[in-house]
Amino acid sequence: MSSVLSVSQLNKYISFKIKSDLKLKGLAVKGEISNFTIHYKSGHAYFTIKDTDASLKAVMFSSNVAKLKFMPENGMSVLVMGNLEVYERDGVYQIIASEIAPLGVGVINNKIEQLKEKLKKQGVFDTNAKKKIPLVPKKIAVVTSLTGAALQDILHICERRYPVCEIEIYPAQVQGAVAPQSICNALKSADNSGADTIILARGGGSVEDLMPFNTEIVALSVADCETPIISAVGHETDTTLCDYAADMRAATPSAAAEVVTPDRNDIINTIKFLKGKLDNSINSYISSYSVKADTLTSRLKLLSPEKKLNDNIKNLEEISSRLNKAVSKQLDNSSDKLDNLVAQLNLLSPFNILGRGYSLTEKDGELIDSTEKLSMNDLITVRFSDGTANAEITQINKF
Repeated sequence: MSSVLSVSQLNKYISFKIKSDLKLKGLAVKGEISNFTIHYKSGHAYFTIKDTDASLKAVMFSSNVAKLKFMPENGMSVLVMGNLEVYERDGVYQIIASEIAPLGVGVINNKIEQLKEKLKKQGVFDTNAKKKIPLVPKKIAVVTSLTGAALQDILHICERRYPVCEIEIYPAQVQGAVAPQSICNALKSADNSGADTIILARGGGSVEDLMPFNTEIVALSVADCETPIISAVGHETDTTLCDYAADMRAATPSAAAEVVTPDRNDIINTIKFLKGKLDNSINSYISSYSVKADTLTSRLKLLSPEKKLNDNIKNLEEISSRLNKAVSKQLDNSSDKLDNLVAQLNLLSPFNILGRGYSLTEKDGELIDSTEKLSMNDLITVRFSDGTANAEITQINKF
């Protein structure tokens, strides 16, 4: 019967066997990365390499992670170099990776470089044809995925920096087989929208993820845009053919939003500065013309129509005064004559006689000057100097 071993003893034995096997040192294992994480404290990378039938745990220590020339991502096909060891605590064997190299990237990069040279010869990247990005846009068209973080970053920065600008979104697939044609269609719509600037944006990704932006049709579509266009594809280290074809490249979608929008605080300060200059110019202009106006006013007073008008008004007032005196005198004379005529008229007035005790007799408004005009019981009116009295004829005496 074999000896009884503890779990620790068994794991140590297996670890010793694996470490002593030279075939398991300097391994090169190819597969697809999954569950890739970097520990936030130690900086060590933990991941799994898998193919269709099996998987293998892998660890890369922070000193080697720092030497990586790219950031591994889940789903990426890679070649992992390192030694196979046993993690004795869990009894799990794993590869301690010293290097990671992406598979297929070299082929892809070669195709991109060939296409780049082709487009360069066609003048697609000609710097002399680049259009200037407007400093103060009225409308910005954004071509990107509706579900990506790039769109939210652009909208947030535009709202913060320049909220009065109109933003129009033209959705496009930015990954996969249909992405190139989707991007071209969205660019065409954006170019016909009347926007001042177009932002073509996408977040970071692997070389394969960014391939739609390294296709000939998308690069030509970018170059054909009449509207100034900014390419903001991937992270700062990512460069695509669209970046060369565009009028400007931004390191990230957020950077594109910063470039395309003026800062409202800068605009306000500029307006204040220009207002100050304008105020000074206006005040100087007014002061200069004020002196000229004073000089002209002095000269005008010498030949002033106002002076002539005032002299004429004075003469008119004198004539008017003389006329008023003459009219007043004439009225006084006429009034005296009228008084004399009234006095003479009063002397002849029958009413004047009434004042001396006489009276007038009327019947039906007719003056009665004879008893022949009266009959018994006639109603008559007797007029005195201070009023009238009504009477009835009760007796007629004739002389």
